[in-house]
Amino acid sequence: MPDNSTPAQGRYRHPWSWVPTLYFAEGMPNAIVTTMAVLMYKNLGISNAQIAFFTSLIYLAWVIKPFWSPFVDIFGTKRRWIVTMQIAMGGCFLAVAMFLLLKSFLVPTLIALGALAFLSATHDIAADGFYMLGLSERQQSYFVGVRSAFYRLSTVAAIAGGPFLSGLLINRGMSAANSWITVFCIVAALFAVMSFYHQLILPRPAADHGAPNSNLSLVGKEFLRSFGTFFAKPGIWIALLFMLFYRLPESLLVKMITPFLVDPAEAGGLAMTNAQVGTVYGIIGVVGLLLGGIIGGWLISHYGLRRCILPMALGMSLSCGTFLLLSYIANPALLLVNACVFVEQFGYGFGFSAYMLYLVYYARGEFATSHYAIATGIMALGLMLPGMAAGLLQQWLGYQHFFWLTMVLCAVTIGVTLLVRPSIAADFGRKANTNGQ
Repeated sequence: MPDNSTPAQGRYRHPWSWVPTLYFAEGMPNAIVTTMAVLMYKNLGISNAQIAFFTSLIYLAWVIKPFWSPFVDIFGTKRRWIVTMQIAMGGCFLAVAMFLLLKSFLVPTLIALGALAFLSATHDIAADGFYMLGLSERQQSYFVGVRSAFYRLSTVAAIAGGPFLSGLLINRGMSAANSWITVFCIVAALFAVMSFYHQLILPRPAADHGAPNSNLSLVGKEFLRSFGTFFAKPGIWIALLFMLFYRLPESLLVKMITPFLVDPAEAGGLAMTNAQVGTVYGIIGVVGLLLGGIIGGWLISHYGLRRCILPMALGMSLSCGTFLLLSYIANPALLLVNACVFVEQFGYGFGFSAYMLYLVYYARGEFATSHYAIATGIMALGLMLPGMAAGLLQQWLGYQHFFWLTMVLCAVTIGVTLLVRPSIAADFGRKANTNGQ
């Protein structure tokens, strides 16, 4: 039976019919641009320096997302934005596939992926807004776990399924370029189907409409005021240092994990196949990430963010050492590689829980939604800039010294955590017990 408080009009659409597919569509493009494309370019002979620089630069779309989010609210309906962006993203996936046929494929494919990133960031804005408009408050609480699960599932499909299929096709005699053309054609077809499905199935909430013309000036003023109040918050400089540098070692490491896994032994890598990378990093790694996040969230709910943030930062920092260990072992067993990836991703998920909750903490108050969007944009900037230099540093230092560098930079993570910790309320994040204490 439909929930009478559902803020929709017309024929009722059960949330199970659209929430899972909507968030599956939201998660996949990000994973393809930031992770799967790294392996594709590596297979096609692009250098680590170019791969890291360009795939990090594309992340700029998510950095500046807060600047155009008001326009999604003002013009048209979020339902229309969602369907239009999915159609356009399908076109971008198809364009990548077609550009891979060219001899000079790098620049055209990067342009297509850059356009995809912009469309995906716009889709994120519309989808998250539509979630709040299309569901009652009770349904929003119930489906928050569902949306997270299907977002993660789409990530697995991209960083495990894409490399696995590509590796399978290469093993059967297909060229690397043709294997990736096939992968991107399949993803393009998937988004064509999802756009058609969402056009039919998404509800039409009464509140889903653009702002009246008379409100445009007011919306612009409020948008500017939200930025001003964010940077006027107490402790802004310490907060900015934390947002930018907490993930510094990870921002370097994440760009070089895939190249390290597939590079030949003489280049310092592990010489793994695409299929092995898809299994190890896309499945084992994601399981570790989810478990780390779940355990991190449980600890914070029991002890509070202030008590947990330093141990969680330490856990995330120490897990970076797993790839340093692998770089010193000749021909490590696949079981050991699986274990190291699991530990590294568990540590990342564990420490990332504290980071994201701090963003929620800092965004509290007036303009909480806008301030959270600004904070996530700053987070993306902290990932993008170091990531652009990661490949150049690795080529200059070699894998072993590069991984030593990430370990040394873990001191930055601990340092900014120690700076920000005193500003966090002692009970923030802790669930009140049954006695109300």
